[in-house]
Amino acid sequence: MDRSVYIHIPFCHEICHYCDFAKIYYNRELADAYLENLRKEMELYIGNQTISPRTVYLGGGTPTSLNENQLEFLLKTINEFINVEQVEEFTIEANPGEFEDGHVKIMKDFGINRVSLGVQVLDDEFLKLLNRNHTVADVQKTVEMLQHYDLNNISMDFIYALPDQSIDHFKKTLDMALAFDLPHYSAYALQIEPRTVFHMRHQQGKLNKPPEEDEAEMLLMLMEMMEGAGKRHYEISNYAVKGFESQHNLTYWNNEEYYAFGAGAHGYLNQERYVNLRPVNHYNEALEKGQKPILHRDVITLKEKLEEEMFLGLRRASGVTDHEFIHKYGVSLFQLYEKEIQDLQHKGWLEREDDRVYLTKNGLMFGNDVFASFLLDEDTYKKSLNN
Repeated sequence: MDRSVYIHIPFCHEICHYCDFAKIYYNRELADAYLENLRKEMELYIGNQTISPRTVYLGGGTPTSLNENQLEFLLKTINEFINVEQVEEFTIEANPGEFEDGHVKIMKDFGINRVSLGVQVLDDEFLKLLNRNHTVADVQKTVEMLQHYDLNNISMDFIYALPDQSIDHFKKTLDMALAFDLPHYSAYALQIEPRTVFHMRHQQGKLNKPPEEDEAEMLLMLMEMMEGAGKRHYEISNYAVKGFESQHNLTYWNNEEYYAFGAGAHGYLNQERYVNLRPVNHYNEALEKGQKPILHRDVITLKEKLEEEMFLGLRRASGVTDHEFIHKYGVSLFQLYEKEIQDLQHKGWLEREDDRVYLTKNGLMFGNDVFASFLLDEDTYKKSLNN
């Protein structure tokens, strides 16, 4: 199998107040030009051959902001360069209420078999606060429409610790979400990012997140309710029925390489991480000159790979195993991180079981602190490799 593929569609009909992803208001002519250039970018990387990745992920922005003709053009392009019949998981991100039967028929015709719905919260007033352009009724209608076309591998994304959100309010959203009995759910605590409406309001003192203890209580409740409903907590922010874990996202957490196409997309190829030009007009200009639209690239050193293996691997409930670590890098994680692992065990944030280490429930609360523990200083790194 070839590397996985991520494709970024930056267009949105509305810009959410919390979002700092690469995005732009939908414009039909601009979207047409962008899709033509996306095809050129894929050709620059793949050439006249076809590849057979295990997963393909259409993210955004909002891929379903494209009209039916544009969506069909995009999927024909993908089918031109990718053996879609060989793809195990082909996901599209979608907004509830933004598309109709025609979009779904095109998805089915061109091999999409998984839909990730950006629901965020199941409360119409809170959806307005976030500047989402759908309602709770739209969520119900969209799920029913997808299931009517046998697109049953559906994930719902949520955000919690929203401004003025109480623990009881989040529980209501979870109760409503679990009533759909879908195979996959994702939930992320709100992060107030620079260059967003929420950041501006926060700076002005007009917007505040719930207290940290409430956010922690929401996370504990989320884990308990999901597990109680048979959705296994397999990654920090993700829950699934066994067999329905996001295979594409596991590519990232397994620290594997992948193609990334589109404005602002982040890829990992040939031991280099690269970031594409983010403004759509700059992305288009580069490709119209026959150039790859790369803003910058970083060669990933062995030291960085070792660190990333721990950061990313510990996001999984299964954690990191020493035999896999040795197989990849020729050094034991227990040799490299003996003191750090002991310190984290003492704090109750990390558990060791045979040759495996993984986060405890308390460790999940302090994930960033745990990950920072695995940054290697040069002396420790060199000494470990020389032993």
